[in-house]
Amino acid sequence: MSDKGPKITFGGRQARALCNMSHAARLDFIAEGLPIILQSARGFWDAAEAIKTKPREAAVLTGLAEEESAKALILIDLVRCPVPEVGKRIGRIVKKTLYDHLSRMIYANAQSWRPTNTAQLQEYVDNERQGHLLDGGMSEYIVPNWSLYLRESTMYADIEVHEEGIPQWNDPNRWGGSTMAIRPIALQIVEALEALGVLTRAGLQATSDVWGNVDFVQEEGPVEARELTKQLGARLDSEGLVTDLATEQHARLFYDYWQLPMYNLKFDMIDVPLERLEAQREAAFWNEAGEY
Repeated sequence: MSDKGPKITFGGRQARALCNMSHAARLDFIAEGLPIILQSARGFWDAAEAIKTKPREAAVLTGLAEEESAKALILIDLVRCPVPEVGKRIGRIVKKTLYDHLSRMIYANAQSWRPTNTAQLQEYVDNERQGHLLDGGMSEYIVPNWSLYLRESTMYADIEVHEEGIPQWNDPNRWGGSTMAIRPIALQIVEALEALGVLTRAGLQATSDVWGNVDFVQEEGPVEARELTKQLGARLDSEGLVTDLATEQHARLFYDYWQLPMYNLKFDMIDVPLERLEAQREAAFWNEAGEY
C-alpha cells in the first residue's frame, strides 16, 4: 500500500498564499507584514553595528538586513503593479523572486542604479544574474556569480573547486573586510517609505491607485516614475499619512532613489555555457594581444 498522499506544506515560505487573495485582502495582509519585515531588517543592521570588531559576522548581518529590506521592496512593487496585470505576475514574484537570495541581493543593489527606462534596468539586472563570468585584467578567469559567491563565502566554511580543479578550503574570515559598513540603501528607502506613510494600509492603497495607472514594462522610465511619485507624495500628504518622523532625507530617498518598479523583470540566474565563456576568454586574449 502506497503512503503517497497530499504533500504537507505547513510551515514557512508560504507567500504563494497571496495569489489566492483579493486585491483588498492582499493589501491588508501586506500592510500587516511590512512593519515586521522592516523591524527584522533593522534588527540585523543594529546587530551588525554592535559587532564592528567582528567584520565577517557584521558583513553577514548586513547582508541579511539588505535581503530583508529587498523583501519589503518586492512586496511594495507588487502593490505598484497595475491590478489587471497582477494575476500573471504574482506567482513568479512571490514563489521565486521573494525567496531567492540572488534575486533579493540584486533587488537591493538596484536601488542605487539609474537606468533610462525599464528595458535598460532589465539589462542591468541581467548583468548581475549571470551564473558565471570572466574576471581578471585580461578576462582570464572563469568565476561564479560574485554576489552569490561573496554571500556564501562570507557565511560558510566550505570546500571549493575552481577551474584548475584543485579542492581548497574557504575560510569565511578572509572576507570580513570586503564590505563597507554603510547603512544599506535598500533599508534606507524602506525606512523612508515608512516615514512617509507608504507602509500603512491607506498608504498602500494610495500607492496602488497612483502607480497602477502605468505599467512599467519597456520604455517607461524616470519621467513617468517621477510624476507618479509626486502624485503619491501629494496624496500621502493630503490624507495625513506622512509621519512626524519624516525628514528631508526621507523625501530625497523617496523622490530620487526609489527604483522603477521591477515587477515585470526576470531575476532567476542565467546559466552560462562553459564553451561560451571559453570563447569569450579567447576573444578577449587576442583583442588584448592585438594592442601590442
